[in-house]
Amino acid sequence: MTAFSIPGLSANDTEKAVAILQKRLSAYNDLHLTLKHVHWNVVGKSFIAVHEMIDPQVELVRGYADAVAERIAAMGTSPRGRAGDVVADRDWDDYSLLRDTTDAHLAALNKVYDGLIASSRGAIAALGDLDPVSEDLLIGQTGELEKFQWFVRAHLEDESGAIAGQSEHTETGAAAQAR
Repeated sequence: MTAFSIPGLSANDTEKAVAILQKRLSAYNDLHLTLKHVHWNVVGKSFIAVHEMIDPQVELVRGYADAVAERIAAMGTSPRGRAGDVVADRDWDDYSLLRDTTDAHLAALNKVYDGLIASSRGAIAALGDLDPVSEDLLIGQTGELEKFQWFVRAHLEDESGAIAGQSEHTETGAAAQAR
């Protein structure tokens, strides 16, 4: 329930915007936990490069979650950031890889970013006329997520331009193809 709304934004539009932002908050909370999990479980030839590449992304995504939560609070609603909220908001499967090679994790992570970026772009489109301020927040965040996906893909790309696991539709399928 909304306690108040942003001046110039109706209560109905506020509730719609908050629902969209809450999904982003849960997705970002899930992503930063997934990234930390990968950080702890990656092994192989490129271990140190991937291990160190992931931590700044964890911090960036945690910051995104904080910014989205604060936007929700500014709109008069309580942001939900508990573990149960993340699970309740999910329309995706939990990350399934445990200890695995850098290529396997990066191929799986590439699929995570495919889904996250697509859903972020959907949220941006939905917020367009509804709340341009929230839209702007997500546009900047999504651009940075796309850049990090490029880093992931650059690790997976071979001399011919093929990206390991790209043709697969699941994290586990992508990981298996990349091993």
